[in-house]
Amino acid sequence: MSKGITIRSKQDLLGLIESERDAQLEFVQSLIRTPSPNPPGDTRDAVQIVQEYLHKHGVDSRIIAPLSEAPNLVSVIGSNSSPITHRRLVLNGHIDCFPVGDADQWRRDPYSGDIENGFIHGRGVVDMKAGTAASIIAFTYLHRFRLQLAGQCVLEVVSDEETGGKYGTRYLLEQDECKETWRGDCVLNAEPGGLGSIRFAEKGTLRMTFVVKTPGGHGAYLHRDEGAIRIATRLIERLIGLETIRGEDIDPELLQYMAREDVRAVANIIMGEGAAASMLKPTVNIGTISGGAKVNMIPSSCTFEVDIRLPLGLTAKVILSAIDDIFSDIPEASYTVQAAASNPAASSPIEHELVGLLQRNAEMMVGVAPLPIVSLGATDCKHFRYRGVPAYTYGPSPETMAERDERVSVREFLQTVRVHTLAAWEYLGGPA
Repeated sequence: MSKGITIRSKQDLLGLIESERDAQLEFVQSLIRTPSPNPPGDTRDAVQIVQEYLHKHGVDSRIIAPLSEAPNLVSVIGSNSSPITHRRLVLNGHIDCFPVGDADQWRRDPYSGDIENGFIHGRGVVDMKAGTAASIIAFTYLHRFRLQLAGQCVLEVVSDEETGGKYGTRYLLEQDECKETWRGDCVLNAEPGGLGSIRFAEKGTLRMTFVVKTPGGHGAYLHRDEGAIRIATRLIERLIGLETIRGEDIDPELLQYMAREDVRAVANIIMGEGAAASMLKPTVNIGTISGGAKVNMIPSSCTFEVDIRLPLGLTAKVILSAIDDIFSDIPEASYTVQAAASNPAASSPIEHELVGLLQRNAEMMVGVAPLPIVSLGATDCKHFRYRGVPAYTYGPSPETMAERDERVSVREFLQTVRVHTLAAWEYLGGPA
């Protein structure tokens, strides 16, 4: 598009977006049809699809790849020295996704990208190729009318999110020479959150490996050795008891907000009954367990991994202290913390301008303003929040995430495109 093209109003921009829905759907289908499971984490083909799409729309981009098979694509439009504003908005999304371990049990090819009965089908469409596609599409519209915007808009299509972000978002924010640009002043992400919510915060993670060791022996001689697995099951029962602990270092006004009936209702509708309570308490998931060599032998060892999700106001230090107390009478057990996969809870202000813009534009199209709630899962937004950069998520429903027959509503995908584009447009000073 010519640099001289302008648009008169937000309604004109909305009309243009809606007229190009078929091209938007074709793009997200192309991403789904290009596998990028992590592990192994090779996203080169998928990133090439993004690069070609941007080039077709006249957008220059470049690759930053601390790990060659897991590249990150970045692009910047606008100037950060505008006399109107120095704002720098980041559109961040990841391109890697969960692997497929049971393709023969899916009703269609996991990478089909088929559109049927109002849904887009395929592995990674929920987490989060539909959302990342929406951010990329929004960026192309902002680029098309960039002379009408103030400040900068930064696109970050990253890899390695599913395994912690060491070579993805974390690398951009911590090690790349342009890290100040990649941090921005505010972040908009389209992780699956449900269109009735804006995620302003997320729970932390504490991932641990537990090992129980005993002498073992013959299966008939339990009077001599209880065995590692039975001890492990007793320990697991105690660990589940950690879910009664509550955080204390939390703003009373925020606590009051999260206790509101409408906020709790939104969380339960989107994530399932009980999600509202889970926002405020730790959860303990026993993710893996192994032990024993033979059915008639007392197992001499048992290893299990635990994923503890930490609510706002509750630190890993408090939980670890409680675990040490649990261990006081179980000398056979020990643990290690998986430090690379453990992160504190993080939040951004609910009253931020971008939250209001997301609410207003969503309400304009569907009649209901999304409410800010806490995400139970982890996203790359935490890396920005740790650095004091407000980060928010607005994206399609998390339903079927990582499940067989993963799918996203066409309506929700297109809604995400529209809301992201219009909110970013207004945030960067585009004509309303």
